Amino acid sequence: MSTQDLPNLSLLELKALLESGELSASALMESTLERIHSTHDALNAVVSLRPPEELAAEALEADRRLAEGEAGPLEGIPLGVKDLEDVEGMITTFGSVPFRENRADSDSTQVARLRRAGAIPVAKTNTPEFGFTAITKNLVFGDTRSPWDLSRSPGGSSGGSAALMTAGVLPLVTASDGGGSIRIPASFVGAFGLKPSQGRVPRGPFKRWDTSKTSVYGPLTKTVADAAFFLDVVCGLSIDDPESLPTPPTSYVEQLKKSLDQPLRIAYSRDLGFAVVQSDIAAAVEDSVNVLAGLGHEVTEIQGGPGQLGEIWKKLGDFNLAGIFAPHLADHEENITRALMAGVREATSMTAAEWEAGQTQRGQLVAWCNDLFREYDLLVTPTVAIDP
Repeated sequence: MSTQDLPNLSLLELKALLESGELSASALMESTLERIHSTHDALNAVVSLRPPEELAAEALEADRRLAEGEAGPLEGIPLGVKDLEDVEGMITTFGSVPFRENRADSDSTQVARLRRAGAIPVAKTNTPEFGFTAITKNLVFGDTRSPWDLSRSPGGSSGGSAALMTAGVLPLVTASDGGGSIRIPASFVGAFGLKPSQGRVPRGPFKRWDTSKTSVYGPLTKTVADAAFFLDVVCGLSIDDPESLPTPPTSYVEQLKKSLDQPLRIAYSRDLGFAVVQSDIAAAVEDSVNVLAGLGHEVTEIQGGPGQLGEIWKKLGDFNLAGIFAPHLADHEENITRALMAGVREATSMTAAEWEAGQTQRGQLVAWCNDLFREYDLLVTPTVAIDP
């Protein structure tokens, strides 16, 4: 196997090569580090790197386990971790100047599970400050660029992970999504991204708990099969996450092998009743809907939607951020992203009535979704209304 072919392979293809002995973990690690260095100036997606000697030693140990039949399901796979999530001994900056010395003393639950499965944490990946925007840039590390076109953004907030995975630099990355942070980069780089149910992938441990209840961890991968495998490794109850869900009774990989018993009932919304969708994106989505109809599924176009909830979602999130930044404003206000700072200032004036109105709108959104999914199996919409 030529290392020149490695960037084009999926996670499961690399796993098969490692298990067959056609590829060594050491060779894969060496190729990964070469790719990180050769693409860094263009992509600016890696924000920190573990010492090469540590990575080489862990790759050698992975080769030993592979040879002796002790390998985990992800043995020897290099891993990139979004810089909102902890890796023991590495800095978690959250893309924020006040936190650029914030060294983690333990792995996140998700990283710990990937590590136990044999993955080797290699690097932290860039993110906007506290995952605040849909473009990956911050005052600590600068802009991350799309591997397809360096003048474009890979989206955010999991843009660093998306750029590295799509460019074939890292075969496995972590990502998170509170308001599109997996789905937007997946759309912008042509990957598969899934925001799972709340609690499906455990979060934490955290020094303070995130009360927003919209942010989750989920897969960002080259293929659907890679995502299913990822979920099989990381999902399941955790004592560090009181909202975590039990492991499903059947694996996601096994579910992919099953055929549908009957056609799906699919609702199609062009715009959820409020969005202005770029015409070529609307046409691409309609083409996909026609494919689904051509496969025999029952597609119904629906009108209207739950309304434009982006502003109140943002304001509730800003209120959460205001608490995080409160101890740092006196020393670092000029070092916080202007848009984020504006949101924090606005959030500090939020009234109890505004908070309650936001929670009421969220309840209405849940009710709208419940009504929809009583009648349909899927809802198809554009992921993002504009291109990168």
